Amino acid sequence: MSEKEDVAVAGQLATRRQVMAGLAIALGGFAFRPAAAMAATEEEISHSQESIHHATRFKASRKRVYEALTDTNQFDQITKLSPEMRAGMSLGDKATEISPEVGGAFTLFGGHIVGRQVELVPGERIVQAWRVVDWAPGDYSIARFELVEHGASTEVVFDHTGFPKGQAEHLAAGWKAHYWETLEKFLT
Repeated sequence: MSEKEDVAVAGQLATRRQVMAGLAIALGGFAFRPAAAMAATEEEISHSQESIHHATRFKASRKRVYEALTDTNQFDQITKLSPEMRAGMSLGDKATEISPEVGGAFTLFGGHIVGRQVELVPGERIVQAWRVVDWAPGDYSIARFELVEHGASTEVVFDHTGFPKGQAEHLAAGWKAHYWETLEKFLT
C-alpha cells in the first residue's frame, strides 16, 4: 500500500473514532461499541459486514408513522399485535418505554430490546443504538428508519447494521413480524 493510501485509511479510522466519541458524548457517556471493534490497522478492517435493508410502505402520513414508532403508548399497542403476544406469550416483564429525547432510552418487547435514541427528526428519521438483551454487554447496533412521503402513503426505508455476525436472518425475520406486519395492522 502506498503512503498516500496509508494516510487515507488512517484518516478514515480517525474520523470513525471521532464519530463514535461524539456519539458517546451526545448520549451522556453511554457506552457504544459496535459488534466488531474498530480497526487500528488496515488488516483489521472488515469487508464483510452483515446488514439488513427493508423498504416498506404504509397507508399513513409520515407524522403518523413516526409517532407510532416513537410514542410509548402507540408502540405498546403495536407490540400487542405481535404473534407471540396474541398467543399469550411474553418476551419479558418490562413495560414499553420510549424516550422522545435524543440520548433517551427505550425498552421494547418486555425488555427484550433496549437502546438509546441517537437521532430524532419528527416525521423524517429515527436512528437508534439498538440491542437484544442477550447480546454481549456493550454490543449495540444501529437501526435507521428513514420516512419517505409517497402521496398519502409513507415508505419506511430501514437499515440495520453493526449487529453480531450470524444474526441477520433472525433479525430480518423479527423486523418483518414484529415491526412491519404489526405496524401495518396498527395503522389500518
